[in-house]
Amino acid sequence: MRELGKVSSLLINRFSPHGAYLALQDGGEVLLPKSYLSGEEKVGEELEVFVYTDSEDRPVAVTNRPKMLLDEFEVLEVKEVTKFGAFLDWGLPKDLFVPKAEMGKSMEVGEKYLVMLCRDNKTERLIGVSKYEDFLLRDTQGFETGQEVNILIFEETDLGYKALIDGDFEGLIYKNEVFEEVQIGDRKKAFVKKRREDGKIDLQLLPIGRAKYEEGAEKILETLKVRKFLPLHDKSSPESIKELLGMSKKHFKQSIGQLYKAQRINILDNGIEIIE
Repeated sequence: MRELGKVSSLLINRFSPHGAYLALQDGGEVLLPKSYLSGEEKVGEELEVFVYTDSEDRPVAVTNRPKMLLDEFEVLEVKEVTKFGAFLDWGLPKDLFVPKAEMGKSMEVGEKYLVMLCRDNKTERLIGVSKYEDFLLRDTQGFETGQEVNILIFEETDLGYKALIDGDFEGLIYKNEVFEEVQIGDRKKAFVKKRREDGKIDLQLLPIGRAKYEEGAEKILETLKVRKFLPLHDKSSPESIKELLGMSKKHFKQSIGQLYKAQRINILDNGIEIIE
C-alpha cells in the first residue's frame, strides 16, 4: 500500500455504518472511521488523510496528523514498556510500537528518544526504530564554519546535547557553551562551529564571531526597552548574568561594549540603563 505512513488526498468511494471507504491507488479501499466524519461528506469528495494500521493491524485512515511521517525522525515520549518493546506517543489513538530489536538502548517510561517511522517489511506495519545511526549520512564535507542549520535536540550526554542536523546528520552542542534553556525535543537554529577531522560536526546556538555579539547586544537592548535598567555590570557573577539574559559573562561584556559605543546605554556602578 503506497499510502501507508503518508498524508494522502483520497476520494470517497462509498459509505457504511462504520464510516467512509476511501479509494487507494492500487484499487483497494481504506476505512475512515465515522468519528472522523462531519456527516456532510459526499461520494467522490476528496479528503486529506493519514493511513496507518489500527490495533488489529488493519489499514485505517484518520484526518489528524501524527508527529512524523514515514522515513522521518521525531523525538517521542515513552508511554509503556513491555518485554516485547515500547509504546510511544506520536499523536494518534494507537501508540507507535518500537520493537525491542529496533531499540538503540533500553527505553524507560516518561523518557524521550529519537525515533524514525519505518515500515516493517515482514508485517507491513508501521513501527518506530531508535537505532538512528543506521539512517544518518556520514559525508559532512559540505558543511562550513558559521553555516546556519536546523537542528532537533534529541539526547543529553556528559559533554552536551546531541542534535540531528537538517534531518540527516548528527552534531554536538557542548554543555559549557549553552546559555539558554534547552529541552530534549527542541527544534532550533544552530551554527556550525567546526567540522572535526573524524567528520563529526560541533555546533553552537549563537552565530559565529562578531555576529554573536551583535545578537547579544540586540537581546540586551530589547530587555532594557521593557525593564529600563538591569542590575548587571562587569563585576556581576556569571550565574546572575546567565539567569537574567541567558548568556555568558564574556558575551555580556562584549555586547554592552557595543551598545555603549553606539550610545544606546549608560554603564553605571550598579548596572546598565537604556538611553531613551
